[in-house]
Amino acid sequence: MRNVTIRQLRTIEAVCRLGKINLAAAELGLTGPALTLQIQQLERDAGVALFDRGREGMVPTGFGLAFLEAARSVEDSLSTLDESISAMKGLRTGRLRLGVVSTGKYFAPQLIAAFRKHAPSIEINLFIGNRAEIIQKLRDHEFDIALMGRPPRDFEVRSQVFGDHPLVFIAPADHPLANVLDISRERIAEEQFLVRERGSGTRISLEIFLSAVPRRLEELGTEMGSNETIKQAVIAGLGIAFISAHTIEQEVKLGRLVILDVVDTPIRRQWFSVSRRDRSFNPAMQAFERFLLTEGARHLPVVAKPYPANAFG
Repeated sequence: MRNVTIRQLRTIEAVCRLGKINLAAAELGLTGPALTLQIQQLERDAGVALFDRGREGMVPTGFGLAFLEAARSVEDSLSTLDESISAMKGLRTGRLRLGVVSTGKYFAPQLIAAFRKHAPSIEINLFIGNRAEIIQKLRDHEFDIALMGRPPRDFEVRSQVFGDHPLVFIAPADHPLANVLDISRERIAEEQFLVRERGSGTRISLEIFLSAVPRRLEELGTEMGSNETIKQAVIAGLGIAFISAHTIEQEVKLGRLVILDVVDTPIRRQWFSVSRRDRSFNPAMQAFERFLLTEGARHLPVVAKPYPANAFG
């Protein structure tokens, strides 16, 4: 397939993304018949079907998805080339597509603001989503760098630690355990938990922590879709939660939540910056990675020893 052109790859990407010949043709400035002929010619050259045609539109086959992966990889390389040329010309410009898991929204704006002081001409496009969304978009070349608590394992990535990520138990300020020290694992397991969706990093850490308590994982607790919902439910007295300490700084300072002094907590995880291993580093990515390595930890919320009276010192 050495004769495949960039134009053909862009045609495949547009059809995969939009699902309709007419929509892809309009975006690419072609007629529908011209775009159809391009796809048919490419299928003849490759000797495989790239799309299944149906009433719902064009659905990529496995071969079509392989072409889509190649198309996105080529676009990444062209973008890197363009920004590298700009850097060699002395133009301090570029674009960074940054994905952040939802827990990271509590510090991502501060990180970006601090980075812009170092590189004011680099444009940053930020997307915040749950872990599954961030991983899928990283897989699909939609991000240059993603910030998350655990790098994915089902495709090859580069990862770099840039700060600690403490996880703690929280309760409303008037909870019976609010002023108790050295709460045992077995005692905390008796409580009603409010938990994130299956697959979230925080929930997995809670499951590991409680795994030694017989039958506790059979009914872990009430599932909620966001940290904000969980915090408000805890404040309302609906249960306790195991959550990133970076999400609760303000509520603890205001006395609306307390961090429970559970033995062997905080559980300290790390924050990682993650990129695809096959993604060439452009100047914007290099600058952001250097910033995270040298200054990233300074812009994370500071969490002190979790005694209820002075959780944030």
